[in-house]
Amino acid sequence: MTDITAEPRPDAAAAPDRRGILLVFVGLMTAMLLSALDQTIFSTALPTIVGDLDGVDHMLWVTTAYILAATIMMPVYGKLGDLVGRKSLFLGAIGLFMIGSVVGALSTGMTELIVGRAIQGLGGGGLMILSQAVIADIVPARERGKYMGLMGGVFALASVIGPLLGGWFTESVGWQWCMWINVPLGILAMASVAIFLHPAPQDREKPKLDIAGMLLIAIASASLVLVTSWGGGQYEWDSAVILSLIGLTVVAGIAFVMVERRAVEPIMPMTLFTERNFTLTTGAGLLMGIAMFGTLAYMPTYLQMVAQVDATEAGLLMIPMMGTMLPTSIIVGRVVSRTGRYKWYPVSGAVVMAAAMYLLSTMTYDQPLWLTCAYLAVFGAGLGLMMQTLVLIVQNTFPLRMVGTATAANNYFRQIGASLGAAVVGSIFTNNLVDLLSDRVAAGTADLSDANSLTPSAVLELPQEMQDVIVSSYNDALTPVFLYIVPLALIALVLLMFVKEVPLRTTLERDEAAASAADGADMDDAGVDAESGIAPVLVGAADDARAQEPADR
Repeated sequence: MTDITAEPRPDAAAAPDRRGILLVFVGLMTAMLLSALDQTIFSTALPTIVGDLDGVDHMLWVTTAYILAATIMMPVYGKLGDLVGRKSLFLGAIGLFMIGSVVGALSTGMTELIVGRAIQGLGGGGLMILSQAVIADIVPARERGKYMGLMGGVFALASVIGPLLGGWFTESVGWQWCMWINVPLGILAMASVAIFLHPAPQDREKPKLDIAGMLLIAIASASLVLVTSWGGGQYEWDSAVILSLIGLTVVAGIAFVMVERRAVEPIMPMTLFTERNFTLTTGAGLLMGIAMFGTLAYMPTYLQMVAQVDATEAGLLMIPMMGTMLPTSIIVGRVVSRTGRYKWYPVSGAVVMAAAMYLLSTMTYDQPLWLTCAYLAVFGAGLGLMMQTLVLIVQNTFPLRMVGTATAANNYFRQIGASLGAAVVGSIFTNNLVDLLSDRVAAGTADLSDANSLTPSAVLELPQEMQDVIVSSYNDALTPVFLYIVPLALIALVLLMFVKEVPLRTTLERDEAAASAADGADMDDAGVDAESGIAPVLVGAADDARAQEPADR
């Protein structure tokens, strides 16, 4: 693939220098770390938190409040960023996140903590979306891979240090520091963005907000998240509450599509789904979210119950996953930037993830820990090959004026996949566990039919024979679920095989500037500048390529 660079255009937005990009990138990485860390740091601290605040019966809402608010806000931040600019919106999102952290840290009861988590989610929904969109504003797609690779590494880092920090804070300075840590990190992110991010000035009309679309996607998202949070736990799947929420999700979803087809500035334009690459990668991302979060949500519990290690050790045993995901993501990003080729990395990632899911399904309760860690390392490598490359493909599919909206839509569906994955895996796992314990525990020996009554410390106090029954039941309840995820990874593989590898853009020119430059240049029929012999690479180049091959959509 030939790397051809355009001649500078006077009306193109000036790209920041490398030093300026790196300084902004520090803020973006910190913001993404805030968002990713906040989803993992409570996993080890939550039992202590709800005990201190006397709110075990409200424990679910500590997590649900954040996920619900963040999921609803993702498309809103994406669209508003495209309409009004991203810098002020980004600073506002970080500020909201910090306010929520302070409210949570100062809480003396579960109500205040849940409110703080909801405020965090209102800001957190924009941290990831706007970080990825800002990079698209300041770095051409061809160079963006290496930055996206580093961003992918943030997830790997947070998945390991989050539980470790949560456990350490809880056992030393207090669980409140799970919240307080966000304040200095947030200040660093805000300072980097405020001082070093200088977006090109643009003439913007007064935005026409899609209020109806925002309300409908909020209702649909909230209903779906509540279904996945409550179903199989607080309520039976066939209960009136869950069935009503499912119905509300469907009705609100249909109404949302109808409104978006007529909105002047739709929050999630239906035209996004007419682009083959967007639809394929978003579908694959949703399936990846199910696999990723369905695995990450329950592996620490599995390690504590089956390997009989404490929470901190369980976190350490997840390091092999980070140890492969982090370098894989970085290396793939750099190779994509150097070569301009990207299609086969997510394809390979889907294959590796399918293999990892199969390996995890073969685990036995008495196998050596190093073997389990090796399987997690394979899983991490698959994630590293896929995650940020999918976002890059989405961003390269659309002009800059739609990058935020497209990025947000892609992440929204991946978050929906995460909610579905954690809920479905949890439901199947719990049902399997209850059935296995009922079958294997001799009548009258112990009342172990309620899986919620089992804790690692309680299991260690039982006779060895009973420990073996419980440990084997935990193993046999979870491992088949990993096998069920293999077909999802294979479906993602099939979808990604049909992605069309459109050349990555090498400039940051806006559509209008690109069109103006193209119209003013003296081009021959082949699109080559007659005077310089160089074919310019414009923002709309990818769109032009797709327009020439409509049958490929």
